[in-house]
Amino acid sequence: MISGVSTASLFMREMNEDALTVLNDLGVRSTEIFLTTLSEYGEEFARLLASRKGSLQVNSVHLLNTQFEPQLFGGHPRAKADAFGILRGAMASAHIFGARYYTFHGITRLKKNSVPPDAGRVAASLSEISGVCAEYGVTLSLENVHWALYNRPGIFRALRAHFPGLRGVFDVKQARLSCYPYPMYIRDMEGCISHVHLSDVDEKGKICLPGRGVFDFEECFRRLKEAGFDGAALIEVYAGDYGDYAELRRACDYLDEIIYKIG
Repeated sequence: MISGVSTASLFMREMNEDALTVLNDLGVRSTEIFLTTLSEYGEEFARLLASRKGSLQVNSVHLLNTQFEPQLFGGHPRAKADAFGILRGAMASAHIFGARYYTFHGITRLKKNSVPPDAGRVAASLSEISGVCAEYGVTLSLENVHWALYNRPGIFRALRAHFPGLRGVFDVKQARLSCYPYPMYIRDMEGCISHVHLSDVDEKGKICLPGRGVFDFEECFRRLKEAGFDGAALIEVYAGDYGDYAELRRACDYLDEIIYKIG
């Protein structure tokens, strides 16, 4: 395992290109680049990011879900074609700055009457989306998100039964918000977890950096290791959840100590 920090943790503090400089200067080893708007999906911006990453390992790319991801599953031919056009541009950019994985939310489930998805139909769409990503050397990874496609344990396993190549992103904060115990998600994605998103929480339930709250990271890492995970453990918090940037490096050091301890 390797610790890291998502650029989402610096959202509204730094633009993405400057966030990479900050993280590289801190000595952070791995990152996920969270592209937040359509103007950031182009190849010119990707080359700027590549020039700013320094020695940072770009593990993954995250896109703003509501801009186009749900339309990748849609039936309207023009909407779907436009969505795939955006996807291709974003994956071409991801290839330029070296992202290995695409952290994916997919369908949004915001309506109260949302029905459980048809696993076979959704898996067929995921396979199609994954094929486009693979053309650019990027692997599609479905993240557990309480308001999106993978909003409860069991969905990943059902989808993988139809699409065996599916990979997953485990997000401990989203597991908490879904009100399901996080080990259920780890078991659901066992053997298929590409990377993880980590945050801590204090006694009052407020999100904070790892090591500042009450979450048992050693137990979590042991469970991840038992599930075959050996990838990037990325800190993903909000900009107001910490003070100065040095705290991000100290949180990485905290995670590295636990990673070393469990071997």
